[in-house]
Amino acid sequence: MSALWGLLRKEVYHILRDRRTLTVLVLLPVVEVILFGYSIRTDVRDVRLAIVDPTPDATTLALRDRFTASGVFRVVAVSSSERPLDALFRTDTVQVAIEFEPSFGERLARGERAQMLVIGDATEPNSGSARQSYVNAVVQQYESEQAARRGGIRIVPEFRARFNPTRASANLFVPGLMALVLNIIAALMTALSLTREKETGTLEALLVSPLRPWQIIVGKVAPYLVIGFVSVLLVLLEARLVFHVPIHGSVTLLLAEGLLFILVALALGILISARTSSQRVAMMTAMLATMLPTQILSGFVFPLESMPSPLQWIANLVPAKWFVLIARGIMLKGVGIAYLWQETLVLAVMALVLMAAASHSFSARLE
Repeated sequence: MSALWGLLRKEVYHILRDRRTLTVLVLLPVVEVILFGYSIRTDVRDVRLAIVDPTPDATTLALRDRFTASGVFRVVAVSSSERPLDALFRTDTVQVAIEFEPSFGERLARGERAQMLVIGDATEPNSGSARQSYVNAVVQQYESEQAARRGGIRIVPEFRARFNPTRASANLFVPGLMALVLNIIAALMTALSLTREKETGTLEALLVSPLRPWQIIVGKVAPYLVIGFVSVLLVLLEARLVFHVPIHGSVTLLLAEGLLFILVALALGILISARTSSQRVAMMTAMLATMLPTQILSGFVFPLESMPSPLQWIANLVPAKWFVLIARGIMLKGVGIAYLWQETLVLAVMALVLMAAASHSFSARLE
């Protein structure tokens, strides 16, 4: 019993002595509760709406005001033609478009049925269905109010899903899983590998060799770069052959974007290893910095629009958010670099900044 008590005292002493381990152990559950508490929401809000109204009249203007006043929709574009819609959907500027048929109000005034085409971005099937329900609710409320005032009117909404017409959930999850797998391979494994060298003392043996610090880093992370690239290929094959996820865009561009994201994750893993002293701390820090944000703040599972503004701002610092947007854009929307250059630029800047910080921190640690 005394031996067990001594072992417990020794373990508590090591935990209290390593302040970084203690900090991570305390912060990890707190951060998890906060992130999950604010991000796990099934409601949809701040839906970006486009209106196509070829013949504006009092009825269409009243319906447009109803959508704005609902608190769910935000009108970002109004047009008399459907031509701008394709670019608006591909750039993710709008999520729902409502197209009134010509003479919409006149048909209702004559007691005829008036048609309204509702086009939704279905890359996120659950959110797409929720947006469709909100559109239905606004239309039905307007119909019931008008029926009490001037008799029954009939508005016929026709729904059309873009980019994911079957609303397959695999089309939503596979691009996010790609980001999660690459984070595990690149960031987590790199951090553990370099930290293991410090724990076992083999890193000091490398210092007496003719290799420079940057050469040591390249030699340690290059295998994970190759493994990560092979993982991208395997995930794409599984997505196409097993889950039947379409790839409408350029596979070459998607592989290049995947390589860029791997570089970001590798640089983050090197930075974590330079700032930690043990594999345990490196693993927990890597999970806190990569896996949790990828699952929660990348739009992988939960729509970012439903989260509070502070979390949306923090999400902009999560590399996985930008890669998920790129992967979905290429695979589901078939867009190219002309539409994705902003997301690509953000990832490139992140890669440069993290590489510079990782190289500086690791070189200082080696010296």
